[in-house]
Amino acid sequence: MPRRLHLNVGVNSTGYHGNSWLAPDAAWDRWVSFEHYVAVAELARGAGFDAVFLSDHPALQRAPGNRPLHTLDPIVLCTALAARVPDIGLVITASSSYNSPYNLARRLASLDHISGGRVIWNVVSSFNPDIAANFGAAPLPGRAERYRRADEFVAVVRELWRSWDHDAGTAPAALGDPLWTSSNARTIDHHGAFFDVRGPLNVPLGPQGYPLIAQAGASDAGIDLAGKHADLLYAALLGKDAARSYRDRVQARAVAHGRAPESIRLLPGLVPIVAPTRAEALRRHEELNGHATEDSFLHAFADRHGIPFDPDAVLIPELFLADDDQQSPVGFTRSLHDLVASEQLTLRDIARRVEGGHRLVLGTPAEVAEQILDWWRDGVVDGYTVQPPTLPHDLKTFVRDVIPLLREAGALADGYPESTVRARFGLPEVVARQRH
Repeated sequence: MPRRLHLNVGVNSTGYHGNSWLAPDAAWDRWVSFEHYVAVAELARGAGFDAVFLSDHPALQRAPGNRPLHTLDPIVLCTALAARVPDIGLVITASSSYNSPYNLARRLASLDHISGGRVIWNVVSSFNPDIAANFGAAPLPGRAERYRRADEFVAVVRELWRSWDHDAGTAPAALGDPLWTSSNARTIDHHGAFFDVRGPLNVPLGPQGYPLIAQAGASDAGIDLAGKHADLLYAALLGKDAARSYRDRVQARAVAHGRAPESIRLLPGLVPIVAPTRAEALRRHEELNGHATEDSFLHAFADRHGIPFDPDAVLIPELFLADDDQQSPVGFTRSLHDLVASEQLTLRDIARRVEGGHRLVLGTPAEVAEQILDWWRDGVVDGYTVQPPTLPHDLKTFVRDVIPLLREAGALADGYPESTVRARFGLPEVVARQRH
């Protein structure tokens, strides 16, 4: 089968950009409208996207300028979407810090059955103290502890998913024979540092075995977790060399954990701004950020990142140093450092390479398509998680103007020939636990 370009699309709230809720051509409060999410998912399905992606943050971010971003619960929303929109995959973010393995394993496995094998679990270890305050009086654990918990959490969930492998389509041999036995429905008897879980899960293996696991990790602990567990990787990668290095590091950790390195698909974040001319795309980028001129836009970018304002001076990597103990995602800071370290860039350059922490591709449809294909053709990435600045406007533009060019290049599959996301991403079939 020819190698294909995989595309997921972020469908959170009103769009990826912080000012997206102000878009004049859509209702400001569409973030609580189910029909808004249905329309976006249908648009993505019509274009052949592999999956819709919903991040999550179970706390209201009340700082001035924040839009309502993570309001509707992703599992509830995706369950409703699965009933309305066929075929397309569902990337559901759920925290390993503030869930219990059995309940989450059961909910995700249930939806995987209901949707016909379309569920992808995006594992996060929550980093905001505001989230911790919503789940008890204990303070937010340190990053190292959160990743140890995440590792054990994922391992337990996967064992639960594999604990009942009965073929639901096969009836017992004779009336009165048991539907399950100690051979096909097994306790997992897990006793670890964070969890004690007996099992088995009361949901059997589903259409794709069990859901895929997605993860975004940039710290050393995050990369190790990804190499050990992830099927799909969502990362902040701004330069091709940095992306290649990141992929190599993750694959090395996969090998260290006894996994095949080619069993992980890399789909970093991508923010497209598409316009008839590059000049118009630049102006739209400035307007999205609330600026009428490039000079004002560049001043704000410099202030936001704490760097000197000198638009045409070559930047040094030391201006962008990440701290593994910082509260904000390490990946966003590290990706800027790696980009500046690998290329001779000025403030004017770098401000047009990143938006909201992810890679910005900006220009005409042909320019955007070529930037997308470049990394993929070189084998650096397997695809992208497209984050339209505003929804539905920028997704409509991308689907209308860029998707046909990607099809002409032979990069995209036609329709949905595979019924499950596991098959669609070309990932290994699930092997049940060894029976005893």
